[in-house]
Amino acid sequence: MPHDIHFSPLCNELAAKAREIADKHVRPLASKYDKLQEYNFDAARAVAAAGLFKTFIPKEYGGSGAGLLALARVTEELAKADSGFGVAFAVNALGSFPILVGGTEAQKQRWLPSVARGEKMVAFCLSEKFAGSDASGLAVRAVEDGDHWVISGEKKWTTNGGVADIYSVFCVTDPNSKSRRISAIVVEKGTPGFSVKKVENKMGIRCVPVVETHFDNVRVPKANLIGERPGMGFKHAMQTLDLARPGVAAQAVGAAQGALDLANVYANRRQQFGVPISNHQMVQKMLADMAMKTDAARWLVYAAAAGVESGSPMTSKMAAMAKCFATDVAMEVATDAVQVFGGYGFMEDYPIAKYFRDAKILQIYEGTNQIQRMVIARHLIKEVADLEHLQAYIPQETQQTYTGAAAITQTRSTASTAS
Repeated sequence: MPHDIHFSPLCNELAAKAREIADKHVRPLASKYDKLQEYNFDAARAVAAAGLFKTFIPKEYGGSGAGLLALARVTEELAKADSGFGVAFAVNALGSFPILVGGTEAQKQRWLPSVARGEKMVAFCLSEKFAGSDASGLAVRAVEDGDHWVISGEKKWTTNGGVADIYSVFCVTDPNSKSRRISAIVVEKGTPGFSVKKVENKMGIRCVPVVETHFDNVRVPKANLIGERPGMGFKHAMQTLDLARPGVAAQAVGAAQGALDLANVYANRRQQFGVPISNHQMVQKMLADMAMKTDAARWLVYAAAAGVESGSPMTSKMAAMAKCFATDVAMEVATDAVQVFGGYGFMEDYPIAKYFRDAKILQIYEGTNQIQRMVIARHLIKEVADLEHLQAYIPQETQQTYTGAAAITQTRSTASTAS
């Protein structure tokens, strides 16, 4: 993990703008849009006017080039006021990253400037009914037909679906290949045969739509294939998720801080046994634990964002650690915040219930936390080779088992790469 985290003046300026928008346009309307299950277009327009959609777009494509650390700061501020709107903002980065990491220069010039201006929203279409954590198991097909790709099938859980104008769609272009099976293709809103079907009735993050996207022989020009050749989609998806996971982690930090702030205010106002409940040691312990874990998550997220941004070879591990730890913290803090509120925490009249409902999805989407732990563990096992100097400290009778485990891991790694 990098230890020289540096917040540029631009990063601090964007975070301050996000905080102002959160206080004025997001928090006051959070309950309204949660109940209505409608998108907060007022806040989105304010975000666009402040130039915050430029945060994750490089300067050469109309962005500010502020980078991933600034994206984490902005997302955190928005999610602190409403985790749902934090998702609504950050998913535009998620949908844009496949174009950024894999697109041609012409494709970046074509689509990214309008995203930076906030004129067009973006969505990321990867998950399917039978392909969630197993991203390699996709079934949506794209078949070549002259100068077009023809896409058929349906995607599940498309966040921002219906609101978005640009969709990064991952589909099977070569079903007979193992390593070059999947490609990413941009589908634009209004393309014949492309439609939004079921709008999910969600537990939380209800202000941002999550939908099924259907592709009924959708014809798109070959120029919409992300990259110069088909078969690079799985690589682009994995690169995208590595870039996006610090953003999900930042949503979690914002959600945790928002829940902690409310619990702290309530604990100092609510009286029991003649004193504020914040005077009671059990409540103090809960608040202290919530604060420690939220701050630990925050700096892990900042370190991961800075590390991913710098191109560290440990990108996947850092992104997974940040996403897993911060989202677990968000769920824990939200749960304890409900406990601090007591019976009132269970009532939808109070905002803390929404924080609790919103927090759960953070542990699931963009890679479940069980998957993140697998990613982290696999990286740790690979790092055994760098720890040879510690072998002398392993009892002699366990040396064979230790070496054998490393050898098995190496064999599995080689087989996986070959496939």
